[in-house]
Amino acid sequence: MARKPRRQTYPLETYLKKMANESIRSDQDVQRLSGQWDNNMVNELMVTVLKDDYIPPIILGEEQREDTTQLWIIEGLQRSTSLSRFRYGNYKITSSVEDYMIEYQREVVDENGEVKRDAEGNIVRELLEFDVRNKTYNGLPEELKNRFDEYQIETVIHEECTMQEMSKLVRRYNNHKSMNASQRAFTYIENFARDIRNITGEHRFFKDFDNYSQKERDNGTLERIVTESAMAVFHLEHWQKQSKRMDSYLNEHASKEEFAVLREYFDRLEAILDTKTAQLFNSKNTFIWVALFAKFTELGETDRRFAEFLQAFMEKLHAVEVDEETFDTIDANRCTKDKAVVKKKLALLEKLMKEYFAGKIPSEHFAEKTSSVYSVGKTGIEDFIRQVVKADVREEDVELYREVLEDLTLNVDNSSELLEEQNLPSLLAIVAYSFEKELDLDQWIVDFFQRNRHYRKDQRENYLYMKKDVERYLKKGG
Repeated sequence: MARKPRRQTYPLETYLKKMANESIRSDQDVQRLSGQWDNNMVNELMVTVLKDDYIPPIILGEEQREDTTQLWIIEGLQRSTSLSRFRYGNYKITSSVEDYMIEYQREVVDENGEVKRDAEGNIVRELLEFDVRNKTYNGLPEELKNRFDEYQIETVIHEECTMQEMSKLVRRYNNHKSMNASQRAFTYIENFARDIRNITGEHRFFKDFDNYSQKERDNGTLERIVTESAMAVFHLEHWQKQSKRMDSYLNEHASKEEFAVLREYFDRLEAILDTKTAQLFNSKNTFIWVALFAKFTELGETDRRFAEFLQAFMEKLHAVEVDEETFDTIDANRCTKDKAVVKKKLALLEKLMKEYFAGKIPSEHFAEKTSSVYSVGKTGIEDFIRQVVKADVREEDVELYREVLEDLTLNVDNSSELLEEQNLPSLLAIVAYSFEKELDLDQWIVDFFQRNRHYRKDQRENYLYMKKDVERYLKKGG
């Protein structure tokens, strides 16, 4: 019968010293390598310790040897090595950390350097704040150094394990999936999260139409669609390309009334859409059509007229030129979530809709060929990713890869030739590869763009080149 795991708590400094002298080892046979976390994750962990907040227990395995025992890290390797990196490795908390002001107390001293006491003889202390951005451990005040060193790190120890048993434990404790970009962004809109979940979980609009896959329902895509719709309808001038920034903005500036109006729009749309026109409301463009419907409600037309416009759009209007551009050409743009692109799409659709209702679109203005990038989807890119990365990739997967790529390229030179439309297949493929291998590309892509100005026209060759570069970068500890 297996022994019940025991709990043991160490001061953090003691725990890290045990790692340094290998009383606790971090290289169990099947454990993945350290360095998997990006700077944001390391930042948040350091702030958690400095604020004396909660960290889940670290799981250790105790190997029984002839005359001694050896502890191995089973789960919590990234936390352990990140803490050690800050304490001994001169890691600097970056400027992107969210909660950067840390409160602490300090004894008040007089002009002679003596500790002040009150009338009852108690030591007088003052409450101070310290900005931890761009600070290493050595840059902290002594009070925060002490708080870090004395932090109580809890461990759970599985006793009398063989290496084979510990490998099973590694599999068991690491059998989980981290939050994706949409799910993590949703944590920044706590003021309206319940309103959004009520819409995505209960509304017939999201239940009756087969536009969204089960994967999209599970991975936070529907919640992102609602927040994008709220932003496009009520706060377009403050549109944020990055989901986290968008949700943070709405959390501060949105209202319950806005989400009630949004729910009404979904009610009305659900009543007029059929299986064909509902196809327009996919994970990429639903927010655009909801925002257009908000514009439509100001025209005084019956909702059925909007359904007629959607039908005409699918048949031919998507290829009609407005100010020398069609919806198809704009929709093919790589940066579909850029504020300028979003506003251009809406302006074109609003003008197209008003001209359609006014009968101002003569038949000769229709493009002869109605098949387009929009109507056929990005099948070329999907096929490419299927060939080089993942055989069962779907359209909603590609849209998620696009969203991640847009976030990844926020900190690179956006005039780079690497961001040209012709290079998009290989860029999306490398994002798909990172999903398959659970790799973090945040730092690599910035480094890659600094080292490369051109790309190979053969996208398969370019993808393989980037794949090797990622592997080399991570192998070197990048």
